[in-house]
Amino acid sequence: MVIARLIIQADFPKISIDARIYGGFAEHLGRHIYTGMIEPAHPLADAQGFRTDVIELFRGLYMPIVRYPGGNFVSGYDWEDGVGPLAERPKRLDLAWGVTETNLFGTNAFVDWCRKANTEPMLAVNLGTRGIDSARALTEYCNHPSGTALSDLRREHGYQTPHAIKTWCLGNEVDGHWQMGAKPAHDYGLLANEASKCMKGVDPSIETILCGSSGRAMPTFGTWEWEALQGCYENVDYVSLHTYYDDHGGDLASFFASPDLMGDFIQETIAVCDAVKASKKSKHVMMLSFDEWNVWFPENNLIDRSPVWPELSTRKSDVYDMADALVVGGMLLTLLANAGRVRIACIAQIVNVLAPILTVPSGPAWCQTIYWPFQLTSLYGRGVLMDTVLDCPYFDASNREHIGFMQSVTTFDAVKHTMNVFVINRDPSGQVGQITVDVRGMQLTGDVEHVMLRHDNLNAENTIDAPNNVFPLRKSFRMDVTQRLELTVAGYSWNLYRFSVA
Repeated sequence: MVIARLIIQADFPKISIDARIYGGFAEHLGRHIYTGMIEPAHPLADAQGFRTDVIELFRGLYMPIVRYPGGNFVSGYDWEDGVGPLAERPKRLDLAWGVTETNLFGTNAFVDWCRKANTEPMLAVNLGTRGIDSARALTEYCNHPSGTALSDLRREHGYQTPHAIKTWCLGNEVDGHWQMGAKPAHDYGLLANEASKCMKGVDPSIETILCGSSGRAMPTFGTWEWEALQGCYENVDYVSLHTYYDDHGGDLASFFASPDLMGDFIQETIAVCDAVKASKKSKHVMMLSFDEWNVWFPENNLIDRSPVWPELSTRKSDVYDMADALVVGGMLLTLLANAGRVRIACIAQIVNVLAPILTVPSGPAWCQTIYWPFQLTSLYGRGVLMDTVLDCPYFDASNREHIGFMQSVTTFDAVKHTMNVFVINRDPSGQVGQITVDVRGMQLTGDVEHVMLRHDNLNAENTIDAPNNVFPLRKSFRMDVTQRLELTVAGYSWNLYRFSVA
């Protein structure tokens, strides 16, 4: 048995959690857009062709923001192709993913989808094959009320009210050799600075996100952030981080270490941002946008270098199991634990390819295993982050040492008077855990709700025939809060304990 102790310091300063860390990411990749978000011939499609079954499942994730249209796709995208009359929209070769883009779905359709799905749009501009003027023009098209050529063009397209998009990405993964229009850090920093200046000139209320390294393993990580930020520090609001993890060929210990590697990435990026701040004697604190993250298997994330240009991609979607749900749940807790600087995060993606939701063309949609830790953390991981200390044994893996057998984060909801304790038992051997909870400075009532996600088989998946194979279980009980709180945590389990506060 794994013995652990969790100390919760309610009297210490608390960090407000920005709900945008529960964001999503939509890109023209695989069947994410077509037959995922939009499928006009589907029996459940609405008048715009949007799959209402997908929208309903999406609403259950409580995502407050969604990033679009990329991703690699945006670095070769002409936004003008995706607006206006459908009959006039051109078809283009998408060099990012080796398909023919029909432009049935574009900026206005994305905004409409977001409004129907109860979320806010977050747009990326093309700083790969295009640049400052295209970014400025798209901002004017979307956000200026009327009276100019571009704002009136939007009105001609049927959108009298501005889209009022407040969060903008300055390109995508510009450090990557695979990216259309990849650039050196110095050049990109200057370009991003001028693009952000012009975009904020159109609408001073917007926030912009600088591309950080495409991953911690990039050989330029650290120096990229330093050099790019030197050219734009005062004119951007966030630095982006991207990361994907796989199962290391069945090496469970290394796979379970992924959330800790994500935390290392965050802390190292913060260190570079703060070093730039110090070098410039600036008062501006750079925040982070972890706007791509997930588990993604290597065999499915390759770029097709010999494309045949189909209009509907045949790219396979990752099917997630219980082990993946534990890692995704752990990555969410890592984001929460760093909520003081990580203000935005976007799981990639929403539907199909690598996503909490899967669909079949002309058929059903269902929830993958990773849907549930995301939903429950998004729903209950709001309010403020509480100061905690978790004392538990550690294990070592081939990719990192000193990994806690348990992972835990605690939040407090002042409106509902609940303390939400998230606990993941990620002991690679599957031992049961025992946690003693010591709450200081807060009076509990003894009423507890326990939500657990677990399956006897770590390889268990949710499929079209068994969509609820991995599903959260709920129970309520009372604890004697005058005594020590003892929680028994099943092996290989994701858990939420909701305590009522007096």
